[in-house]
Amino acid sequence: MSVYDTRFFIEHYYSGDDEILKRTTSMLRTDRNRIISTIVVHEVFRLTLEKEGRVLAELRTRLLEKDFKVVGVDVQTAKASAELRHKYRVPMADSIIAATAKVLNLTCITDDKHLTQMDEIKTKWI
Repeated sequence: MSVYDTRFFIEHYYSGDDEILKRTTSMLRTDRNRIISTIVVHEVFRLTLEKEGRVLAELRTRLLEKDFKVVGVDVQTAKASAELRHKYRVPMADSIIAATAKVLNLTCITDDKHLTQMDEIKTKWI
């Protein structure tokens, strides 16, 4: 079970590198207990809306809701996010995703330097 960062989806949808697509697809096929933060839904929707329009943004986020357990920000996650954001001076979205992984004690699938620098969470990349 892992928490997926937005960077995973950026690579999966927009990389153009066949090897990256094989690895992301393989990971999605083998990891059955996948988690994303609601902030990932926001970021994927916004990015897809900008690049490809509302219809695909709606479709893509509906699939995320179907294929992933979507976790909201509760009080514990909000506080952990604030602590991480303060300590590492990272964007709020990154601190929320990291806090989600921290609170759930799960590995975060990312190559984002904002998250990989955090001692409080484990990260893994494809």
